[in-house]
Amino acid sequence: MTTIGYLGPKGTFTKLAVDTAFNREEKQSFKTIPECIDAVDKGIIDIGVVPLENAIEGTVQLTVDYLVHQVRLPIAAEIVVPIQQHLLVREDFIGELSDIMEVHSHSHAIAQCHQYIHQNLPNANTIYTTSTGKAAEFVSESNEPIAAIGNKLAASEYGLRILQENIHDYPNNHTRFLALTKNKDLVQINHPIQTEKTTLLITLPSDQSGALHQILSAFAWRKMNLSKIESRPTKTGLGNYFFMIDVNQQYDDVLFPGVQAELEALGCKVTILGTYPVYHMNI
Repeated sequence: MTTIGYLGPKGTFTKLAVDTAFNREEKQSFKTIPECIDAVDKGIIDIGVVPLENAIEGTVQLTVDYLVHQVRLPIAAEIVVPIQQHLLVREDFIGELSDIMEVHSHSHAIAQCHQYIHQNLPNANTIYTTSTGKAAEFVSESNEPIAAIGNKLAASEYGLRILQENIHDYPNNHTRFLALTKNKDLVQINHPIQTEKTTLLITLPSDQSGALHQILSAFAWRKMNLSKIESRPTKTGLGNYFFMIDVNQQYDDVLFPGVQAELEALGCKVTILGTYPVYHMNI
């Protein structure tokens, strides 16, 4: 049976994405994103699902940096899930919002609810955890007046009560998750494909005037639509960056080889991180 790993424990948004996208597969949680990616690389699991980007907080840099600098795994699919953050407390909590002394959650979840926390929880310290599920688990085991930020799955898994729903600051809150695997045929998602995408990693030979313009021009005159471009440090010194570029189309035998040849002629190194379908899920 195919085994899928995810950022756990139970009740995380990654688990929610996995449960929505996959049905019959065996599922295994991991404490951190690197542990999940390593498990795919070592053959412990077949597929790893990790968060890549949130509409409010942006890129999950740990995912990008680990895939680029530590373990290169092909991207087999992208799963987009709406994110609804709720304030979770123990069932026996009887106080007011002002009585809550701590709010536990993943750093991205807390950032997504920054204004709510600022305006409604004046006495609460924010405590970062490795995941929203871990925060819910911690609150469920505590007798202190504390709360977690998480989803309905976390509330159900850990017997918590939703004190207030939808506390995220912006309504259009979605997260992109990547399915990573060495065997693309194992990724069986029975949902409509929204679009196709190809992700490239481009490294410049050196910092030079007009380099980014030259890179973008290779796509522009071929009328290839880019949905995202992001720079990250190469970790070889200040001012040295690589670019991750998402192109809204499948890899083909004409346009992409032409782009690669043009960029390589400029001295750039081009790596295809994946060409894959994108699925938008309704939770």
